[in-house]
Amino acid sequence: MLLNAYCTHRALPPLDFPHVLRSRRDRREPRLAEHLDGFMGFVMDGGKRPMTAVRYHVLQHIERVQWQVALEVEDAHRAAFAAWAQAANAIVFLPDATVRTPSGAVLVDPRTGDPEPGADAPHPADASARKERTVARLQSLGVAVVASLPPVAGEGEVLLRDTSAITARCLALLACAVRAESLASGDALSAAEVATRLPGATFAMSPRERTFFEAEAPEPQEVTNHVWRYESLATLLWSVGALADLPMPTGLCDVPTIARLVLAERGAVFAAAASLRPASELLDALDLHYRLHWATTSARTKGAPPPAGLDPGVVFERHYALNWLTCFQDAAWDDVDTPT
Repeated sequence: MLLNAYCTHRALPPLDFPHVLRSRRDRREPRLAEHLDGFMGFVMDGGKRPMTAVRYHVLQHIERVQWQVALEVEDAHRAAFAAWAQAANAIVFLPDATVRTPSGAVLVDPRTGDPEPGADAPHPADASARKERTVARLQSLGVAVVASLPPVAGEGEVLLRDTSAITARCLALLACAVRAESLASGDALSAAEVATRLPGATFAMSPRERTFFEAEAPEPQEVTNHVWRYESLATLLWSVGALADLPMPTGLCDVPTIARLVLAERGAVFAAAASLRPASELLDALDLHYRLHWATTSARTKGAPPPAGLDPGVVFERHYALNWLTCFQDAAWDDVDTPT
């Protein structure tokens, strides 16, 4: 039987069972991205099917696929294939056009698009355990979250930005936030004045940031948005060890402290000392803020105050920065999404 496995682990486990390999390709193959787009269209029947929790989890899985492997496996070796697919964190497309879990449970029926009862997209063990820890922590704080929110990526799936990209991003964020703060105060610093204090910052800016930074009189909402970026900056500073802690998001960051950290010797000291925290710590923070973002959004839609004293603006900025840091949807800074 021809089996197409869609694997999210970056390191593909060895194919140490009897099989005939028909094809194998990874994210470096440009056509894989087009194929995955088509696969998502198949799952949603070209947009005709409503979104459900399982379909959303399947779509998230497809977005994280690192390898597509097509191989023929005889029935006698299907159990060995299932164990391999579990290790690769794969979903499997069969000749009958069903999409299945490694164990064979139907996730997407080609006629209805529905899963069989109890089926859900697979997740790495460390990601599932991380979700359980986060939910238990939130319950102890009185923050309720829905069980259907999936885990974030596991350590074997995630791709992290390198320290040079992060420190450059910190320079850009600080430059835009300082200019925004000065505009909001009525004592505006020019773009040239800020750029002199932060050499290299303009080169690190995204297109949207550069447009804002160089505008004579930006829109008031854009000014406000960029003042909030101090919170994204604090998150990235924590990610490279410049800040010791990332406390619960119940208050604003210490702006003078984080500005001094980046401004030291015009950023040279900060960049030289930057060291990325372990992936497990970064994913713990992402999983936490993903669920906090859901909780604050849910409260807002109900007209209720944020639970546990959370500051929704801080939660959003942290979630945004952590999604960028972990290359969520491979998005550039301006295009980062924070779905909940």
